[in-house]
Amino acid sequence: SGSMTMSIRRIAIAAAGLALTAGVSAPSAASASSSAPTGTRSLAEVLLADGNQFDSNSADFDIVTEAVLAVLAAKPASPVKVLTDGSVPLTAFIPDDKAFRILAISLTGSGGTEQEVFGKVAGLGIDTVEQVLLYHVVPGATITSRAAARADGAALTTALGPTITVDVLNRHVPVIKLIDKDRDAANPMISRAALNINKGNVQIAHGISRVLRPVNL
Repeated sequence: SGSMTMSIRRIAIAAAGLALTAGVSAPSAASASSSAPTGTRSLAEVLLADGNQFDSNSADFDIVTEAVLAVLAAKPASPVKVLTDGSVPLTAFIPDDKAFRILAISLTGSGGTEQEVFGKVAGLGIDTVEQVLLYHVVPGATITSRAAARADGAALTTALGPTITVDVLNRHVPVIKLIDKDRDAANPMISRAALNINKGNVQIAHGISRVLRPVNL
């Protein structure tokens, strides 16, 4: 549709502009956990551990896994490759499959199976997918959910360059929202069912309920 084409074009143009300033830098706020982890299992190993195939479980991470693989297949030297190097500290906020379905619906008006949703995401173009993935990675720090719950208002510098902001709604539970660059769309919540993925290693991840958007659509 015309609206889908316009949305894709706006993401692609904006992402291309952001790519000029992209780089791996330490977060401007927030710190690593006081008991620093030392494990070197990569997040890529964790994401691939379930057999790497689409299924009907909307709470896991098949689509983001396939997106990472697609970028690395097309661009082996992409900064996304950092997810395969478990010696590099980072925190990733990874959208579950339902989050990508929500994105597909907002762009195209329909969702579909995980494979169909992935096709719509891939249709944005490999460079755009790469930029979106990098916007979900905070290099240089292993941020546990406990540390995040103490970081209300912190601006985290992503591997893409632009920041995401931590908004702690309830520190004790915790309930944590991430504020992206799209002022109109709902912001993702960190999933309490998917905290501290790969805990004990220098690469850690937290599941989130929506895809972070690096531009205002």
